[in-house]
Amino acid sequence: MAFPTAVNDQITDAVTQSNVKVVAESPAMAMGSIYQTMAHSTGILFENAVSSQQQQNTLAQAAANQGVMQIYSLDTTAAAGASEKVAQTGVADNLTSLLTVLNAFK
Repeated sequence: MAFPTAVNDQITDAVTQSNVKVVAESPAMAMGSIYQTMAHSTGILFENAVSSQQQQNTLAQAAANQGVMQIYSLDTTAAAGASEKVAQTGVADNLTSLLTVLNAFK
């Protein structure tokens, strides 16, 4: 029962009960809001991950396509010589030089 006031006791009891109800429900409403926010953020996270994977896939396909186009556009002998010079392995050139030196000692 409420304290004696100039207002009817039934009105003060109703207001008090509604205030208690709002205060009691606020933690549940706050947690529900937090869970909804977390679910939404997780959904966006997965959407961004899928988008990134699709972009990486597209880049990989484009790179492979460019490599194949380069391979088919060059003469194979010229490409082998260029690759040898870039890699600086030069096995054929080294053997030729060694053979030239050995022939010079004969």
